[in-house]
Amino acid sequence: MKLLIITAVKTFEDKVKNLLAGNRVLTYSYNTVTGYRNSTQDAVENNWFGTQMNKTESVLFFAFVSNETLENVYKSIEELNKTCDIHSKVHIAVTPIEKINSLKN
Repeated sequence: MKLLIITAVKTFEDKVKNLLAGNRVLTYSYNTVTGYRNSTQDAVENNWFGTQMNKTESVLFFAFVSNETLENVYKSIEELNKTCDIHSKVHIAVTPIEKINSLKN
């Protein structure tokens, strides 16, 4: 069992939901978050926002998945990122779960 963490700009919310459903991830949590990027180190010509701190409406997803499901989701996100026509990509992170306690009725 792994903990899957996905972040994306808000524009991709429905795409990520569809991607999870398509890979049979039927139970997950998500929330809207504000992403920040400090552009103080960028060259002026690369900082099209004109400010040093850039805020972006984003979404953050969490799901407990099997190793097989993880591989399928990872490949799907790689494919999605190849077709994105925006500068931001969908990001994925995975952490191993040492213990899990699920209370069942």
